[in-house]
Amino acid sequence: MNSIAKMMKNKNADLPDRLNAIGLRATAADFNDFISRAIKQRWSPVQLLEEISRIEIEEKASRNLAHRISVARLGRFKPIADFDWNWPKKIDRALIEGMLTLQFIPEARNLVLLGSNGLGKTMIAKNIAHQALLAGHTVLFRTASEIISDLSCESRTTLRNKLNLYGRVSLLCIDEVGYLSYDASAADLLYEVVNRRYEQGSILITTNRAFKDWNVVFPHATSIATMLDRLMHHAEMTVIEGDSFRLRESETESVARKKKSR
Repeated sequence: MNSIAKMMKNKNADLPDRLNAIGLRATAADFNDFISRAIKQRWSPVQLLEEISRIEIEEKASRNLAHRISVARLGRFKPIADFDWNWPKKIDRALIEGMLTLQFIPEARNLVLLGSNGLGKTMIAKNIAHQALLAGHTVLFRTASEIISDLSCESRTTLRNKLNLYGRVSLLCIDEVGYLSYDASAADLLYEVVNRRYEQGSILITTNRAFKDWNVVFPHATSIATMLDRLMHHAEMTVIEGDSFRLRESETESVARKKKSR
């Protein structure tokens, strides 16, 4: 017997329980306050229904956002407001701020952030991904090694299902391409992901290697040229140059600790 049938059988069930049973969870959770406001403000039947629909829609949107954030797996990150645009020696701020408007997502365009370690590529990527989530898009944020490991499964059915997942989200962020080397089979798996999203969904990539050096990341992989061709067909690439933010922060913290210990 399902929950609604049980409520119908139990005539003495509390109204909040019955509201929960039919999916009006937000109304049930705040039931006493809701009724008090309705009486105090003398809502008409239409106003009552309008308020129920409003709070239920807001609650559903909040639950959906929480779910999408959980699935995306962004982890902790600093807001873009904390990014020091003056630190890098070279950065296309206008391009990045344009990408934060998310116009590239409905256009199924890609974005590649290229630069050495510690320059904020991942921070920028996570902020773009977070903006996409807030705008209602579905997002996956994974490192290249996580994607390759996830797809390295024996079952063809499992592989197909996982490729479908990577293929259907609004925005796929592939972080840290180039930090490790992979064999040709790993390159083929990544190619399958790129190929499924080609002209269908946006990819955001962070990498510390220029595309001409990806043969070092995927040595002997025959799919590299085709994969790069699809990645760059509808893409923006921006190069970030300069010294590591993390190294600067470490040096600043070290100086602060020495002053404090004196």
